[in-house]
Amino acid sequence: MTALDEAGILHGAHFIPSPNCDERPAGMEVDLIVIHNISLPPGEFGGGGVIELFTNTLDEAAHPYYGALSGLRVSSHFFIRRTGVIVQFVPVVRRAWHAGVSNWRGREKCNDFSIGIELEGTDFSSFDDEQYETLGMLTRAILEKYPRCAAAGHSDIAPGRKTDPGPFFDWDRYRNSFGDWSLSS
Repeated sequence: MTALDEAGILHGAHFIPSPNCDERPAGMEVDLIVIHNISLPPGEFGGGGVIELFTNTLDEAAHPYYGALSGLRVSSHFFIRRTGVIVQFVPVVRRAWHAGVSNWRGREKCNDFSIGIELEGTDFSSFDDEQYETLGMLTRAILEKYPRCAAAGHSDIAPGRKTDPGPFFDWDRYRNSFGDWSLSS
């Protein structure tokens, strides 16, 4: 079984540190997993755009869409490619900058208490089997460390502003993918 170490790094993940993170507020308990989707350029999979965005190395001249991302400083804890390969950018003990203006069950600033997981994809296509398998494994590892976690989509914590993970994300399949655990969502 893959596990998170004391430093918040997932054993077996490819770790590429992002500068777009900071410390969580003192005493803040992690109790939310936020599922996102992302592809850069939009609708294209397998390239380096997401990694470059999360590490502040995105070449704005490489694609017309990238100019709209100028100066954006964002990250996520994890990125799951279409193949199921997982990249980690921020240790889970730190705050990644993935949620933006957000609210979950009356609590604002979801970055403070959440773990962000980006799936390589769009709102307009299904996710791959390998992604669901990796997401289930990752969720089990997170629940081992943070057993009180709920799960929500970016659209649930930022309604009207965000739509991901989108209508093609299979929540039932996701919830059934991590065994005996039950998320409190």
